[in-house]
Amino acid sequence: MSEISEQQRRHSAAHLTARAVQNVFEDVQVDIGPATDEGFYYDFDLPHRLTPDDFPKIEAEIARLIALDEPFVKRIVSRDECAKMLEGQHYKLERLGDIPEGEDISTYTVGDYVEMCRGPHVEHSGQIGVVKLMRVAGSYYRGDEHNKMLQRIYGIVAKDEAELKAVLDRIEEAKRRDHRKLGVELDLFHLDPEDPGQIFWHPRGWSIYVALQDYMRAKLVKDGYQEVNTPALMPRSLWERSGHWDHYKANMFITESEKRIFAVKPMNCPGALEIFKSRMRSYKDLPLRLAEFGHCARNEPSGTLHGIMRVRGFVQDDAHIICTEEQIEEEVAKFCRLLKDVYKDFGFDKNLLVKLSTMPEDHVGDEATWQHAESALAAACKASGMEYVIQPGEGAFYGPKLEFTLIDALGRAWQCGTIQLDYQLPSAERLNAEYVGPDGQKHHPVMLHRAVLGSLERFIGILIEHYAGAFPLWLSPEQVRVLPVSDKALGYAGKVSETLTAAGYRVTVDASADKLGAKIREATMQKVPYQVVVGPRDEAAGTVSVRSRSAGDLGAMQMDGFLERLAGEMDSRV
Repeated sequence: MSEISEQQRRHSAAHLTARAVQNVFEDVQVDIGPATDEGFYYDFDLPHRLTPDDFPKIEAEIARLIALDEPFVKRIVSRDECAKMLEGQHYKLERLGDIPEGEDISTYTVGDYVEMCRGPHVEHSGQIGVVKLMRVAGSYYRGDEHNKMLQRIYGIVAKDEAELKAVLDRIEEAKRRDHRKLGVELDLFHLDPEDPGQIFWHPRGWSIYVALQDYMRAKLVKDGYQEVNTPALMPRSLWERSGHWDHYKANMFITESEKRIFAVKPMNCPGALEIFKSRMRSYKDLPLRLAEFGHCARNEPSGTLHGIMRVRGFVQDDAHIICTEEQIEEEVAKFCRLLKDVYKDFGFDKNLLVKLSTMPEDHVGDEATWQHAESALAAACKASGMEYVIQPGEGAFYGPKLEFTLIDALGRAWQCGTIQLDYQLPSAERLNAEYVGPDGQKHHPVMLHRAVLGSLERFIGILIEHYAGAFPLWLSPEQVRVLPVSDKALGYAGKVSETLTAAGYRVTVDASADKLGAKIREATMQKVPYQVVVGPRDEAAGTVSVRSRSAGDLGAMQMDGFLERLAGEMDSRV
């Protein structure tokens, strides 16, 4: 027997969940139930309104079906056979109509339940393990708000009860780290339901944002990038020439002025090429690395928005490298080194996953160019010492891409970095960018679209959950809090604060009337990296009493010694 994957177990559990719901309730219509990165879900239409109170009886039925240890049997059937097997299930029959004529139809049967599905699945239901239903939510059929609202059940799968407990513990830890919860508790930002998908950054949160931008700017300057800025609003004619109007119009915010149509930019690439085209370039100017912290807007459906992780307004650490074909491998390898260097500073350098996304069905350009571009990216990735897996059909409409996925403290995967190879946008058919080659003739360059962090908003959300709000010193919104033991120490506390602020640190003084214990508790709750307790004795000795978030009470220190400690921690980015 071959090894069973998590996806097989999750997908098989989804089928048994659908079967169990049909066994427990009457008049159940089923739609789809895929495996996800966390578990699975299944969409239902039934008269009964599902609640968590229904979960125990559904779970009991799932457990009974698992204990039957029935085989999952795959069959390839004709369209008519499949329609007969799915008789009475109108959502399934509509999905059947999506399959092109002449294409094989794969089905899986377990017991008396049949599903139109490509698989793969476990061999027998007994191999699934333990299923736990987690929540129920509304979901529009086919994701279209004009269609009927279905009921979606989410579940998780574990090999046994011990693993299930570990999974549930991890879920509880994820709740504790939820960036939406910590964002409010730590006074970083807020989200207004009247303005969905937009973030209101508070001073503490914005200091993290600025520190992150400053960090990336220093990296970019060192790596030979020049920073630019392009308009937020661009005309329809530009988006049509670039190809985005045909492929991305549904996600654009569109407006009209003086009988002309404009769109708020959902990405920055056309603007970078317009800068390149503003004057004639020589091959000696290449590669030209143009970086932009470009503010983008995408008209995401409100139901898909999630805290600061998925929003409508965001800024990318975007850059576009305009180069010759001969420079592709070197530039991609250079980018890969930059990305690994940045991720290391956040503790994300372990278990980095790389995927090569190839030509999608909805693409521009001929197949030969795509194959050439894919081969060039693959060679450059290997040249940088990184292995990759193929992700078929997941490239951008204009070119293949490498996607970089980091793993956080809870073992969750987040795709952030990307580099995309584009022969299309600079071409004569699109934006017609040109440079003069060594032969004196005009040529079209190649464009590399790349980002290390991706959306800064999303990356900060990832960091909040990765660090559980306890940011390393260099990123912390408040790096040191000075705690005077009484009003008599306020003057000295102010002098300590001035010295630390002059050295470049973010410092506050707790001048409240609270007792010292309450001040320490408050600073601890706010996850401040260092607390400096000062009193008359400290003033007389010219010292500060230091408490570290990670190392506890460090005792009295001379100010020079404390500053040296801070500087070392800032440099190491621990």
